[in-house]
This record gives sequence, C-alpha cells and structure tokens, in this order.
Amino acid sequence: MRRRSLLAAGCCVLLGCASLDPHAYDPAAQRRQRDDAVGDCARLFAGIDRQIDAEGTRDAQSPRVPGFPHLRVDRVLARLATAATVASSDGPAAQWYQALAQLDAADRAIELANTAGTTTATVEALAACRQTLSLADQEQLAKLQAVAEVPDDYSTTLRALGLYPLTRYLFAAGIEHWRQETLASFAAQAVGPTSGAQRVRYVPEPLPESLPAIRDLPRLGLSSVGGPALAELVVRHAPRLEIETAGDADRPGALVWQPHGGGERLEVASAAPVLYVRSGHAQMAGRWLLQLSYTAWFSERPRARAPDLLAGRFDGLLWRVTLAEDGSPLIYDTIHPCGCYHLFFPGERLSARARPAGIDEGLFAPQTLPAPTANERVVLRLAAGTHYLQQVVVEAAAAAAGVRLSLRDDDELRSLPLPGGGRHSVFAADGLLPGSERLERFFFWPMGVRSAGQMRQWGRHATAFVGRRHFDDPELLDRYFERLP
Repeated sequence: MRRRSLLAAGCCVLLGCASLDPHAYDPAAQRRQRDDAVGDCARLFAGIDRQIDAEGTRDAQSPRVPGFPHLRVDRVLARLATAATVASSDGPAAQWYQALAQLDAADRAIELANTAGTTTATVEALAACRQTLSLADQEQLAKLQAVAEVPDDYSTTLRALGLYPLTRYLFAAGIEHWRQETLASFAAQAVGPTSGAQRVRYVPEPLPESLPAIRDLPRLGLSSVGGPALAELVVRHAPRLEIETAGDADRPGALVWQPHGGGERLEVASAAPVLYVRSGHAQMAGRWLLQLSYTAWFSERPRARAPDLLAGRFDGLLWRVTLAEDGSPLIYDTIHPCGCYHLFFPGERLSARARPAGIDEGLFAPQTLPAPTANERVVLRLAAGTHYLQQVVVEAAAAAAGVRLSLRDDDELRSLPLPGGGRHSVFAADGLLPGSERLERFFFWPMGVRSAGQMRQWGRHATAFVGRRHFDDPELLDRYFERLP
C-alpha cells in the first residue's frame, strides 16, 4: 500500500493531481489496516458487507459510495453534492453528509432485516461506528464530493459489442413507429372506447396505509411535508384507474411471497388491489420540487401471439406527478416498471424546449393535461393485456366509486415477509425482478440496457434505448421543459 501511495504521488508530480481517477483512492481500504477505533469500524462494515453479499440480500436502490461503504448516494444527493460547500464541517456540507449517512442506515436496515442472524447488537454497533467514521471523514469531504455518484445504468460494453453507432438508427425507426401507434391510440380513445372489454374502475382509499419518507434538507433546497399534509397530497394526487379487463392479468394487486414447491414464489394478490407510493424530488429552474410516484402491479403481460417478445410474468404501470410549490400538479410522466414506454403529460404552466439535433429519444407527450383542481382527480385508462396507457382524463372527485385501492409505501417491497419466516426483497441484488425476464432482451441488448423489458427496482430505470435517460434523474424535466411566468 505504501508503494502504491508513493507511485500515486509520483504520478501527481508528473501528470498533475487533477488528472487522477477520483475512485482510485480508497479510504476504506486504508482504514481497514489501522489499529484503532476507525480501523475496527472499517472492518466491521466490511464484514457486514461480506455477509450481505454472501446471502444475496444486497439492495440496489442506492449504491454505496466508493471508499465510503458507510455512506450511500442516489441521483438527487449526487446532484446536491455541488451545492454542499465542503470548506466547512457545518451548514450545507454537514447536512449533505448526514443525508448520505442516513441513506446508508435506512438501506442497510432493510438489508439486515432480510439477512439471517442479524442482532440488535449488530445494528447498534453499526450506528456507533457510523458516528466514528463520520469524524474521520471530515478531512475527506472534498474527496467524498468527487466520488458520490450513481453509476450509469447503461452498459458501454454492450453498446460497443452491438455496434451502437450503427444499430441505433434501426432502433430509432422502431421507436418512432411505436410513437405513431401511441398517438393513434390516444386519438381513438378520445373519440370513444376502442374495445368491447369490460372496464373496471379502481379508486384510491381516502387515507393511505403508510406514507413514503420525504427528506428534509432545507439548506440544500429540499424541504419536506409530513403527517396530515403529506397524507392529503398522496390521496389528492393518487390516480384512479379504468382498466380494460379480459382476465386476471388485468387486475392490479399486492406483491406477496407465497408457498411454492417447498419454497417461496412471488405472486400478485389481486384480491388486495394496491398502489405503491414513493416520494422524490426534481429540479427545475434551480428550484427543487416534490414528486409523488404511484405503481400498480399486474401478474403478467399475457402472450398476444407466439412468440411474443414482450410477454412474461409481472407487469405494471408507474405514474408520477411533479408538484408546483403550492402543491398543484405541474407535469405528469409515466413508465412501466421495466423503464419502457416513457410518456410525458405537461400542464399549461410549462413550455417544451426546442429538441436538440440528433436521433436520441427526446420528449414524447401524446397528450397535454390541464392541472386538476383540488376537487378533481386524474383517471388513467389502461388497455387489457399490455396495460398500455390509452388516455388520461380528469373527473370530479365525487364521481362514481369503484374497487378500493390501498395506498402503501413502495419501500415495503424491499423487505416482505416470507411464509416460513424471515423476510426478502422482491428484487434481486442487481435491482431486477426475478422471473420477469422478456425475450426482447436477446434483441435489444445492443442499446446497452441490461435485460431489456425486465421489471426493475426504483433507481434502476433506464428509459431510453437511443441516448441515455434515467427516470430518477432530478434534472430530467428541466432538460425538456421550461416553466412559464
């Protein structure tokens, strides 16, 4: 290690320190060699990480920071790194650091809940060590700021092997064909129903069963709401569903582990319709705005033909609303849990930016949507089988009732009870939902999206085949829209 340090110093003299890879220096590796409290804590985290990885209970939602395994980062916190003044150990820098530590504490608690043999003493020791390591980190804030990034969810290797600079033109043509079909579907639905299938209405409960956590970082621009105010926003903006129903695959439900062949199998319990809710933030024109996301899960996307590249177990719809400062809707957007079919529904207070030259996937808005009032609700009309969104309408809050939808915290899916005891996430350590693979992955890999079509966890949604785009990118909306006065 000493020889490597001397070599790095020599390179710094010859090449300049700014050219060094910020990930090359590993504080955790050096700390594990120390014979003091910091060394003990570094070894404790390393041992716990080995146990988690050995049991396959790693959670992929927020990656650990390289060199700082007691800290985690998501794309919002990575964006906030530039706002955290690292010259001092208080103020924004301290609050940003504390958010990284709290994110690790929350995510690690989920991993440990899913890991056999976890004791209260272990959790307490980790909490004490996180405090010890935070003191040691005060001299590393600039380095931490440089490495607190979320890895890209696109594979450059796959794109290189798939001759992406050439093959992307073929995929761009296919995407344009899908867009034209989507526009035609929305236009037809605006005239009248296009299918004889029965439509079943689902209406959210008046009170949520659980609320998503919202971070409170006022010095960095993120402020929270909580309690009754948050519950009111969650209920007010929860979409109603009108789903063409040709069979059980069109009935939304809760994800549950059920006994199966001496083990467990993940199923969708349609007898308990659920919308899973999570919060987030987007940045537009330098202002941080609250986002609420709602996900409905279905047991499958049935085969429409043989073979059907898009069919398989599990399907869903993720609907997101970005709120203005007064709590009213500013824009909606939606994907399926595979990251596919990204649609935008802007309101009248936004204007689309000019599309840059090139063939990268850009803004696709099949419909505009005036902001509903406090006494109105959004209704999503979904197709049978594919669960494609066909139309979005606004109706009075007092409109006809339907099947009740429970509102639950989306993070519940990261640690569900097993029938025989214990807990497990519905997602694998790579963030993918096992069993939801699609045949399309054998054809779409040149675009760099790993296992295209497979359902995946929050934070792992790459939403463009041509170009690069992530659903949880806080600057995503600012890329496509500007706010009107």
